[in-house]
Amino acid sequence: MNRITRYIHATGTVSEVIRHRATEKRPSGMLAFSELRRPVVFWNITNRCNLLCSHCYIRAGPGRGREDELTTEEGLALIDDLAEMRVPLLLFSGGEPLVREDFWELAGHAKESGLTTALSTNGTLITPAVARRLRDAGVEYAGVSLDGATAETHDGMRNVPGSFDKAVSALDNCRSAGLKCGVRVTATRENYAEICALIDLSLDTGAERFCVYWLVPSGRGGEGYDARQLRSREIAGLLDLLIEKAREVDPAAMEFLTVDAPQDTVYLLERLDKDDPSAYESMCTLLAHAGVGCSAGDRIANIDPSGAVYPCQFAQMDRLKVGSIREKPFSTIWNDPENRILADFRRKKDLVGGSCGRCSYRDRCGGGCRIRAFADTGDLWAEDPLCPIRREEPREGA
Repeated sequence: MNRITRYIHATGTVSEVIRHRATEKRPSGMLAFSELRRPVVFWNITNRCNLLCSHCYIRAGPGRGREDELTTEEGLALIDDLAEMRVPLLLFSGGEPLVREDFWELAGHAKESGLTTALSTNGTLITPAVARRLRDAGVEYAGVSLDGATAETHDGMRNVPGSFDKAVSALDNCRSAGLKCGVRVTATRENYAEICALIDLSLDTGAERFCVYWLVPSGRGGEGYDARQLRSREIAGLLDLLIEKAREVDPAAMEFLTVDAPQDTVYLLERLDKDDPSAYESMCTLLAHAGVGCSAGDRIANIDPSGAVYPCQFAQMDRLKVGSIREKPFSTIWNDPENRILADFRRKKDLVGGSCGRCSYRDRCGGGCRIRAFADTGDLWAEDPLCPIRREEPREGA
């Protein structure tokens, strides 16, 4: 996760990181810089969804529920295990998590167990009453997906008319209820030209975060991937836009960040080195606390609707399955030093090859996204093809 705003306005963040450095209960905005190694858990609680998004990494949709989804009892036991493990954040995802009938029981139990929770949602079911209920259930933050600044673009990617208006209303409803919320957008060639307008729309709704995901070839996201994925120069252009917006917008009003591409951090680092030496120095200090590159398998974990455990939500493939909570508790799986998949992900920078392996920034970036590399080459440790600063050889003297 590349926290653009925090890096650009880094002086205050550095002092905050130092203050919270080893505390058990760290603000969620500081988790990226935590010394604690317990993971943020992304739990896909269902494969059902009321939309049929063209880029869904889990192929969710109407009538797509799995017969072997975790039962309520299994979900409650999982929450108990995560609470005992003291994970810093449990994120309810889907599909659309609000279509699962026992969502409120699961969320309530998480609150009673002392877990901090967040929600990843398409927003279409968040009425004013639901927003208030989410707040009362202890949900700290709702990330609402918006894939365009217009209904035509958003509804075209979500394949359900009216979903744009409901998602925008969800942001208003969350804000009215006092529930923190933000916008999540998967940037593709379909919506690239609307990102600037979407930022303005997000600011108008009072969203506190603007989070850009790059398309990952997982699930339906792999269908037509080459035609929809942005090219490196387009990604660099969007990063420049986000950097400028992060400088213009009060950081207390909105935070800008990107996900699924650790190399974005290097791009920003080079920009700051050229035009903001003070921010550059502070960013280097923060990076020393942030770990190397992608957090998959280390600070991030995924549990799918059937209880299978993966390094991240985009890694849901048989060869990367870490275990199943139906066989062992999550805490046991995650802390197993003999688990080869987890061990490899935790030393990824030593395994990456190609231009990533030769890059002078390997120890900063860790080699980008392993899932994109695998989809592109069939080699999990190949170079990430989506790097906007790709180099074939290290810089002299680096």
